[in-house]
Amino acid sequence: MGRAMAGRLLAAGHRVSGFDVADAALAGFAGDGGEPATSAAAAARDVGLLVVMVHDAEQVEAALAGPDGALDTLKAGATVWLASTVAPGYARRLGARLADAGVLFVDGPVSGGVAGAAAGSLTVMAGAVPGALEVAGEAMAACARHVFPVGEPGAGSLVKLMNQVLTAAHIALTAEVLALGTRCGVDPRLLADVITRSAGTSRQFERRAPAMLDGDLTPNATVATFLKDLGLAQDTAREHAFPTPLAAATHQLFLMAAGAGHAGDSDVTVLRVYERFGGVDVAGRR
Repeated sequence: MGRAMAGRLLAAGHRVSGFDVADAALAGFAGDGGEPATSAAAAARDVGLLVVMVHDAEQVEAALAGPDGALDTLKAGATVWLASTVAPGYARRLGARLADAGVLFVDGPVSGGVAGAAAGSLTVMAGAVPGALEVAGEAMAACARHVFPVGEPGAGSLVKLMNQVLTAAHIALTAEVLALGTRCGVDPRLLADVITRSAGTSRQFERRAPAMLDGDLTPNATVATFLKDLGLAQDTAREHAFPTPLAAATHQLFLMAAGAGHAGDSDVTVLRVYERFGGVDVAGRR
């Protein structure tokens, strides 16, 4: 998603310096017209806005505070927009650390996946300190269709986790009903067509069911991403002693998919769990 967001910024006329630990990603970024940097510190030198889009909090720490991290060169008064999904508590603590360094912060995870990033149609859930959204607003406008100010740092991550629980549950249920219908002898394409025009449909059903039926594994999001986010949601629920049985069941399904070797694959591969245990072939691959 980071490269797609960088592409939107370049298309909007911004000068973009960037760093990635993967050489192929950095080469692709250069091919898009970006200025590849040799480290996060080099990418952050003399910038007013630093956008961080990585997988998890561990990678955020490496990008910001690791060897040659961005905080080595990021000037006081700059703004960090963290677009990754992390634990709300981590986002709050990071905001406090950055404030001590004189840096503004937006806890601004996004929804929309790779496709949304490429189209500039992301949704940003922004928990920000005063003044930070004004700095990040122009970049957000290039990458997103909707920007929702939801409070202070930590609030953006919390709202994003709630969204991820719903998204993952809809994907899981899409796989479940397609596999069950196939097991019962219903044509899965007919089933999907009926549901899409009935009360049981959802945005995720309408997006994921065709991919499942066609065996399209192009990753808009991966099993590992949802597994991480569902785990963070479960941690948050435990902190508040709040029961989430449906989210827990969804987490277990994604864990089964990861255990079956699909962690790095498209989220639609959760269907393979049902196909394996149900003895069905929804996409007709066999």
